[in-house]
Amino acid sequence: MGKMSDSIADEPNPSARETCPVPPPFPPPPSTSYCRPKTGPAPEASFATHVPVSRATRDIWERLFDEGYRSDVQILTSNDVPIFAHANVLGMASPVLRGMLKQAKTRSDGRKSISVKGVPHDAVRAFIRFLYSSCYEKEEMEEFVVHLLVLSHVFVVPELKQICIESLERGFLTTENVVDILQLALLCDAPRLSLFCHRMIIKGFREISGTEGWRAMKQSHPVLEKELLESMVEEDNREKERVRRGKERKIYLQLYEAMEALVHICRDGCRTIGPHDRDLEKNQQPCSYGACRGLEQLVRHFAGCKLRVPGGCSHCKRMWQLLELHSRLCADSSLCRVPLCRNFKERMRKQSKKDETRWRILVKNILRAKAIGGSPFFLSLLVSSSSSSKF
Repeated sequence: MGKMSDSIADEPNPSARETCPVPPPFPPPPSTSYCRPKTGPAPEASFATHVPVSRATRDIWERLFDEGYRSDVQILTSNDVPIFAHANVLGMASPVLRGMLKQAKTRSDGRKSISVKGVPHDAVRAFIRFLYSSCYEKEEMEEFVVHLLVLSHVFVVPELKQICIESLERGFLTTENVVDILQLALLCDAPRLSLFCHRMIIKGFREISGTEGWRAMKQSHPVLEKELLESMVEEDNREKERVRRGKERKIYLQLYEAMEALVHICRDGCRTIGPHDRDLEKNQQPCSYGACRGLEQLVRHFAGCKLRVPGGCSHCKRMWQLLELHSRLCADSSLCRVPLCRNFKERMRKQSKKDETRWRILVKNILRAKAIGGSPFFLSLLVSSSSSSKF
């Protein structure tokens, strides 16, 4: 029994051998070409779904294209120099090329001939190379990005089209070519690129409107020029509206700060002014309320002015308005230390509907502006003052 147990212990465990992880492949050698992994529907039960294509496999496909081994198609370009390829590869990569190959006639040498003209020969070669290996050279992309965008759109190669759009957005757009790229993006059904160009034109309209591309577009596509000018006017109106709302919000925030400073003066006292039942310290710390100094001067003027009636003095009129605004923001006038707060609360019931609506809109805008800038502080002051008065 002892020998039998020892022999069993020495045998390797088959389940452990099957669960042993497979070591990762060696990294590929450095290369100057850029490759994009081919995407497609993943099988339901496949362990190779996320395994990238090895560099050796891509090299085989590039050698197949470069050497033209057993090629059965020749592609004629603008300079009539043929590019040899394989019908199976072209047909699987592009439905448009598949249709062209079906209609192409077979030559005497057994190859089918198709023409791709209107773009440089090297651009067509870079395009066909991408169909084989999904790779491209950086220099070729920089030189032929516009031609590759057209080819990828015409022959329905969405992966290359997306690469061209991303390359244009990353830095190939300039003030000189953005108008031409916009027209090309509209023709090639690239909405993201057209929006990118549109925003760039609106942002640098003064400089771009003087370029040769703009003048050419003005003659060939006057409707597009009209749309861009209308967009420029709309953007200018939106900018003016943003500035106007920003100024209004600044005024509302100043009014809110004045309300905070008024509660601070009437409840705690500040520097040399405060409630009659509180002794002010001589050496006080600097006040944290920015509107406190100006409001302190306004309160002193209001207390000593001989024309202290609504409409009699501009400074006193402003003070009356601040007191009424405070009463509309105040949560509980029975516990409030601000003068005339309860009187203004009772006065609200006798005001006309028009005045009541106007004050209600003002209060709503003030609270909304403060809520955008941060959490409201005025109500917390009221809560703290009410809690302190109870004790």
